[in-house]
Amino acid sequence: MTPYKWFFSFLKKYQKQMLLGIFLTTVIAVLSTVNPYISGVIVDDVILSENYDLLPGLVACLLLVTLFTGALRFLYQVVFETASQGVLYDMRNRVYRKLLEEDFAFYNRKRTGDLMSRQTGDMEAIRHFVALVIYAVYQNVLLFIFALLMIFTVNTRLALCMLVVLPFTAYCTYRQSKEVKPAFQRNRNCFSSLNAFVQENISGNRVVKAFAGEEFEKEKFQKENDKFKDAQIKASRVWRKYLPVFEILSYALTLVLMLYGGYMVICEEITLGDLVRVNGYLWMLNNPLRMAGWWVNDIQNFATSVEKIYATYSEEPRVKTPYTGASAEKLRGDVEFQNVSYRADDEDIVTDISFRVKAGQTVGIIGSTGAGKSTLMNLLCRFYDTSSGQVLVDGQDVRRLDLYHLRDNIGMAMQDVFLFSDTIEGNIAYGRPDCSFEQVKHAAIMADANHFINALPDGYDTIVGERGVGLSGGQKQRISLARALLKDPSILILDDTTSAVDMETESYIQGQLKKIQSDCTVFIIAYRISSVRDADLILVMDNGRIIEQGTHEELVAKGGYYAQTFRNQYGEIPYDLLQEKKSMGKAGN
Repeated sequence: MTPYKWFFSFLKKYQKQMLLGIFLTTVIAVLSTVNPYISGVIVDDVILSENYDLLPGLVACLLLVTLFTGALRFLYQVVFETASQGVLYDMRNRVYRKLLEEDFAFYNRKRTGDLMSRQTGDMEAIRHFVALVIYAVYQNVLLFIFALLMIFTVNTRLALCMLVVLPFTAYCTYRQSKEVKPAFQRNRNCFSSLNAFVQENISGNRVVKAFAGEEFEKEKFQKENDKFKDAQIKASRVWRKYLPVFEILSYALTLVLMLYGGYMVICEEITLGDLVRVNGYLWMLNNPLRMAGWWVNDIQNFATSVEKIYATYSEEPRVKTPYTGASAEKLRGDVEFQNVSYRADDEDIVTDISFRVKAGQTVGIIGSTGAGKSTLMNLLCRFYDTSSGQVLVDGQDVRRLDLYHLRDNIGMAMQDVFLFSDTIEGNIAYGRPDCSFEQVKHAAIMADANHFINALPDGYDTIVGERGVGLSGGQKQRISLARALLKDPSILILDDTTSAVDMETESYIQGQLKKIQSDCTVFIIAYRISSVRDADLILVMDNGRIIEQGTHEELVAKGGYYAQTFRNQYGEIPYDLLQEKKSMGKAGN
């Protein structure tokens, strides 16, 4: 499908309104020929012939045509505007839904500002085309044709003289359309880039302020702003070159009428009333010529916007739900990786990963930064598809499961905590918006978040800013954990979820997780040994491979990477003795 067929698929829904608008536009174009004709009759048959009895009827006819035309003009503008808003609504809704279906790889390639530009500026260009440009071009083409026909009825030679400007107008229109399209493409690209830059800096304002980077960011913004300004100026140069030509051609018609038409009146080849009549049709010729340049701009702006939106819309996600995806009532939570490898951008991220977990078990995953820990969970959630091997849940390849059903059975507290600009209750209940407040509170208690939420001015009704601004890192992590727990998932993934909380809070959360262990398979990605020590299976990763696996005691006994990490975090003091000392210290306090 081409971008324009895709656009017309939306317009087709409103074809009745569009046809009504086109019909009304045609009627108005026909009625526009009436008043100039009556004006000529008034000059010849009333003023020159002194037949004043005709005047009241002709004036009444002028008034009726004017009023009727005004009413129809209002009506067709309402029709076209309604259709344009409908097209805009449907298209924006369709594109937004498609954006939600895209996978992680899509968002890794795209900038947020670019996607926002598709939904705002480009959509508005399409709405403007439907609401104004379609009827304006059609109406003025009709006016030009009808005016020429009426002038031919007055005098053929005068009409042919008027046609002399048409080849020049057509040539200039063609040349402008060729030059203005790349100019608009540059314009839209620079606007998207500027939009993306501003969005990124507003989102990262804390980092900018923390590093006193305001002046640096101002300079970068200035460069982006200058690029957009230059693109606008280059586009305006195209208009500057051609629009005066269209103006000259339109005024040339007036010159032809005044000189040659006046000469014909003197020679009595036409009457004075005929000259007045042709002069009345002159605006119907002038207006299309004067506006041709602007319409070319609007049409090219529309074409560029449709192509950009469709290019974004037509990108198919690599991760799709199968047409016959299995969707049981609730997954048990058995997980198995069979020789799983994942490669992206010609780089091996994880290689030959194999392990098996039974439902209700807890798996700890540790390793250095970039070892591939989060990638394993992304493959389990099917945010990406494996390059080779299989990820099985309850014995079924995740690629054969219904995508949304799979993810609905997984609760995930991500490493990069994102909270919406909503209440705390709304953020916790995001996965189950129809749940009761008591369920929200219970999840918050399990995540050790209830006490600090109640301490806030509005409690659970407290509005948190975008990305959770106003809360500490540990508070955001606990709200994220509560959100994951509330789903009552079959598989729970905690990706470095307790890194920003103290040891006491972490111990409390681990105690709560043990209560749900029989019903839920838990994956804990962490850097602290304390977070994974009690896991049924611990995976140690390095450079995308599992280099060790086993229980805490088994791995410590092996004396490998895990044992070294354990010694680095706790020294030579046995972990059990360290915990006993902490307990004695708390008792003393």
